[in-house]
Amino acid sequence: MCGITGFWDISRQKSALEMQAIAQKMSDALLHRGPDDGGAWVDAAAGIALGHRRLAIVDLSPQGHQPMVSVNGRYIIVFNGEIYNFLDLRRELERLGHRFRGGSDTEVMLAAFSEWSLQQAIQQFNGMFAFALWDCQERVLHLCRDRLGEKPLYYGWMGKTLLFGSELKALKAYPHFQSEINRDALALFLRHNYIPTPYSIYQGI
Repeated sequence: MCGITGFWDISRQKSALEMQAIAQKMSDALLHRGPDDGGAWVDAAAGIALGHRRLAIVDLSPQGHQPMVSVNGRYIIVFNGEIYNFLDLRRELERLGHRFRGGSDTEVMLAAFSEWSLQQAIQQFNGMFAFALWDCQERVLHLCRDRLGEKPLYYGWMGKTLLFGSELKALKAYPHFQSEINRDALALFLRHNYIPTPYSIYQGI
């Protein structure tokens, strides 16, 4: 398993260095999910930061490092999961003219987004996944999960900042995180012994 995290501060008041430090701290909270590699990417002008902890499975080389940028520079992704049919998709994309630097399913996903629309690409993915995709051209952040929600993804607004991550501890690493208990979620936990979607133990997440 890998770990993804990040934030989108629509006030755009933070410097690149500050954003990098925060993204790194949030990523470090997920070290147990990805001991092999880690990274962070920020665009201070857009207020977006992405972080990743990697457990190398499909591509063990440095070419699988994340956050990963598409060849055309439009998309940046942090991805947790596995696309089972990525070799079939890779062959199809190669037939359409795409070339690949490494052997990861993440790189194939980026090529699929570049070739087709996000919706069309996702419909062709057979696997388990949660990812954050930043579109530099449209300045849009996409948070996506597989059809059954096998891979975790928490998100919520903290003031003017959208936080997200594979685990709550990544969100809690954000400065001044407000850990107010969600009483409805607590009641559901006491009744069912788990907290169902769309709740978490924290208010607003």
